[in-house]
This record gives sequence, structure tokens and C-alpha cells, in this order.
Amino acid sequence: MTAVEATPSTSRFTKHVPGLRLLLAYQRGWARADVVAGLVLAAILVPQGMAYAELAGLPAVTGLYTTIACLVGYALMGPSRVLVLGPDSSVSPLIFAALLPMLAASGDPATAITLAGMMALLVGAIEIGLGVAKLGFVADLLSVEVQVGYMNGLGITIIVGQLPKLFGFSTDADGFVDELRAFVSDLDKTNGPTVAIGLSTLALLLVLPRISKKVPAILVAIVGATVVSAALDASAHGVKTVGALPQGLPTPSLPWTELSDVGPLLVAALGITLVSLTDTIATSTSFAARRGEEVNPDQEMIGLGSANVAAGLFQGFAVSTSGSRTAVAEQSGAKSQVAGLVGAGAVAVMLLFLNSLLASLPQTALAAVVITAALSLMNLPELARLWRIRRTAFSLCLVATAGVVFFGVLEGILVAIALSILLFFRRSWWPHGAVLGRDGNGGWHRIDGRDDLEERAGIVVFRWEAPLFFANSGMFRQSIRKLVREKQPGWIVLQCEAVTDVDVTAAEKLQQLDEQLNGQGVRLAFVELRGRLEDLLLRYGLFETLDRDHFYPSVDAALAAIADEDATAAAPAAVQELDEEESH
Repeated sequence: MTAVEATPSTSRFTKHVPGLRLLLAYQRGWARADVVAGLVLAAILVPQGMAYAELAGLPAVTGLYTTIACLVGYALMGPSRVLVLGPDSSVSPLIFAALLPMLAASGDPATAITLAGMMALLVGAIEIGLGVAKLGFVADLLSVEVQVGYMNGLGITIIVGQLPKLFGFSTDADGFVDELRAFVSDLDKTNGPTVAIGLSTLALLLVLPRISKKVPAILVAIVGATVVSAALDASAHGVKTVGALPQGLPTPSLPWTELSDVGPLLVAALGITLVSLTDTIATSTSFAARRGEEVNPDQEMIGLGSANVAAGLFQGFAVSTSGSRTAVAEQSGAKSQVAGLVGAGAVAVMLLFLNSLLASLPQTALAAVVITAALSLMNLPELARLWRIRRTAFSLCLVATAGVVFFGVLEGILVAIALSILLFFRRSWWPHGAVLGRDGNGGWHRIDGRDDLEERAGIVVFRWEAPLFFANSGMFRQSIRKLVREKQPGWIVLQCEAVTDVDVTAAEKLQQLDEQLNGQGVRLAFVELRGRLEDLLLRYGLFETLDRDHFYPSVDAALAAIADEDATAAAPAAVQELDEEESH
């Protein structure tokens, strides 16, 4: 397939439908990689979809319906080329918690499916509304250190969660600490053949890519584990396998029970929206950064909402982004969302015609694939770089990791975002200020720790490195007063290049400071203050106290003007002094 030239009318339409835009620009060379990645994904999507459906309290087959529908919906409306959506471990428990009280009387599976579908539609509607309203600014709160910490934490939790399956047993633990403790205490339940197949698969996945990049290691591992399991009749030796799939596909329908159910479902939908959006934007931003791409968070919300609407219409339930499945797609070489469509198509084909194809696939092999993908999420070199360049960024990264590991994905991200905001405000509340000196080439630099810089007698050049606003104006005033006490200058030259705003409170304190300094014989001069801020100071009425002539384009211009002004002021004083001497 080659790229198709779009007409103006087509361009306007495809602007809002990323999937169609991608199809028009699809390159023939991507096809092989997308097909391989899609087939590999299918092997992961099937067991995970079924498992997360049961986690949500729904029939296992609904997880497969959800997987197919959401992948198609996101491929049409989602902007990311590699993001993989589907049933998720962070959303399924919320669905179960919401449906349980509503099903207490009947417990009817058909009613549960309908309620879950209604909830998915509500989640989708909310997410699409947020995207249309351009509320994707949430992504701006995810700094590099938060992204790295989130991905590291996600990798750790995925690995620990897969260890029991790798060793051939399961635990009922919930949460990182409990899961790790349960795994260690239940090691005596390890199944020998299971762990042998799992570790062999893991070794193959880690070693083969180092030998050859052209061989799809994950596909080789999945096919190999399935063939070995079938040949040795591994299930007879206690090795758990995927087993035969349910057969058939659902027809689209609008899920509806009663109007009284909308209220409770809407409350639950808001919580699920918060979880899925945070997870999706964090994962999308992180993977985009790894690939050198930009994220459109508003369209990401619309894509996620479309996936949820599609799932709700096909007997599915609410979905989110899967970091592990996205990592599998990326590691398998996926070039576009066609990989997701291939995966959805493969799941559909298996449901219709080949429901026994993966019956012999060991669960431990799937655990090995997921663990390998989780390892690829983690970025320890970047963590080491943050340690070298900025310790606060390193600490924030660790907080994000610890939050995800010990409190959960949503809670960890929220903690890290809150800390990011606090650190930002701290830097604004207590910004750096520096006394400047001149070097031999005419440049101005902070004098701390340098003996080669010159200061002009009677003049202090001071740089303020933040906007002036209510929270830091007090510290600004204290800094100036301290300089006056220590250096007793006649002039304070304020280098204002970094001052991007002056609010009303700061303006009043600046006026008070100027009046106090004038009383002490000290005058203020402003250098490189933005014209917009000069106009703002005029509206504030500060030019009644501040001398409008004391605003200069550069430090050197200010010093030259001050020298002329001091010389002019000194001349009459010298004449008067001479007259007094002659009179005596």
C-alpha cells in the first residue's frame, strides 16, 4: 500500500479521524512489522482479556469481545501509533466494585453484561467530552522525571505480578508488598516443568534480540512454547495452558436496563475515567517521548472514549491503556495501529474458526513475554543521569516509582504530580537571586565563587530570577534590604530579564521598597524589563514613585547613565563647596 494524496476536503475530515489519516499515508514497508506485532499481540490479548473479564465479575468471553471492539475504536480515533488498549487490571476491580451492589439480588450474568456496557458508554461519553473541550492539559503535569518514574514503577509492578504465573502457581494477594510476600512464601508450590518452560522462554526473549534483530523473538518464543507444550503434553504434568476459546462474535446493541441505574453507574464511570485517563495519558506521553513523537492529549481522550463506546456496544466493558501490551507491540516492531487491527482480527478469527489454536500455549510463556516487555519499560540509565544533573528531579522520579509500586498507578502518578507542582511553586516562592559582576569581555555573571569579576563602587547589580508575585515579593524585598545593609550602595540596578510578570501585591511592595530606599539615599534602576511590564507598572501607578527615566535596555547602558547622573549631581555640589572655601 502506498501513501494517497489527500484532497482539501479529505484533509479536513481526516484531521478529526486519525485512523483514516494514517491509512491514507500508510507505507508498504510497515506491513510486515505490523502483521508480526499484531499476531504476537493476539497471543497476549486472548488470555489477558479473559482474565480481566473475570476480575470484573463478568463472563470470560466478554473480555475478548471488549478487546476486539476497543482496538478497532481506538485505531479509528486514537492518535498514537503503538498504544494498545484493552481490559486492564486497574479498571476491572472498579467495575466489579460498582456492579456488585447492583447485582446483589439477582446475580444474573446477562444483567451484569448490560450494566457493564452502560458504564462503558458513560465512560466513553465523558472522555470524548473532555477531549472535545480541549482539557488535555493534564499531560502537561507529567514531567520527564514523572514519566521515567512512572514507567519504572509500572515495570516493577508488572514483573512482580507475573512471577507466580512464571513459576506455575497463583496467589490471592493484592498490592505490590502482599504479592511479593505471597510469592516468596508460596515458592514451595513451584511446578518444575512450568518454571523450566517459563525461564527458557524468558531466556530466549532476552538473548535472541541480541543475536538478530530481524527474527521476531516474541513470535518465535510463543510458537516454540506452544509446540513444546503440545509435543510433551505439558498440561498432564501440571503446566497450566490457555485452553480452548469460546466460539462466536456478538452483534452490536445498545445496553440498557433502567433509568435508576444511570446514577450509580455515572458515579463509577467518573472514577474509571479518572483512572483510565491518567494511565492513558501517562503511558502515551512516555512512549511518545521514547519514540521522539508528540502527543495530542485532547485527541488521546477522544480515542480512548471511542474505544470505550465501541466496547460498550459489543457486550464489553470499560477499558484503559495497557503498558505491558503496548510494550509488547513496540518491542515487536509495530509501526502503526494496523498492528492493533491485526491483533483484533486474529482474536476474531480464533473466536470464529480456530478456538483451539492456542489451547496448548503455557501461561508461564505468556508471563515471560510480559516480564520481558516490563523490563523494556524501565529506564535505569535515565535515572542515573537525573542523579548526576539534578537531585530534586532524581528524588521526584523515585517518588513516582514508589507511588506506583506501593499505592497503585493512579495514586503514584497523583503523588508525583502533586510533588512536581509543589517543587515548582517552591522555586517560584524562593527563587534564586544573584549579585552580578563584569568580566574582562564585558559579560555579566554571578559573583559567587569568582574572583575575576568586577563590581562598580556604590552600585549593586542584582538579578531576580522569577516573576514577581504575591508569594515571593516579601523575599524580594528582604533580599534588596540585605544588600543595602551589607554593601551600602547608592544604586541598586535590577536585572529583570527573568521577570515575566508583576502582580498587584508585588507592585505595592515594590512601591513601598522604593520609598524606603529613597529615604536612605538609595535609588533603583531597572534593566531589560519587558515593555509589557513597563506598561503594567504605569497602570499600577508606580511611576509616581519610580523614576521613569531609570529603565534601561542593558546593564552597561544603566551604568553609563548613572555615571552621567552622578557627575551632573556632583557638579553643583563642588561649585558650592568652592564658594564656601573662597568666602572663608
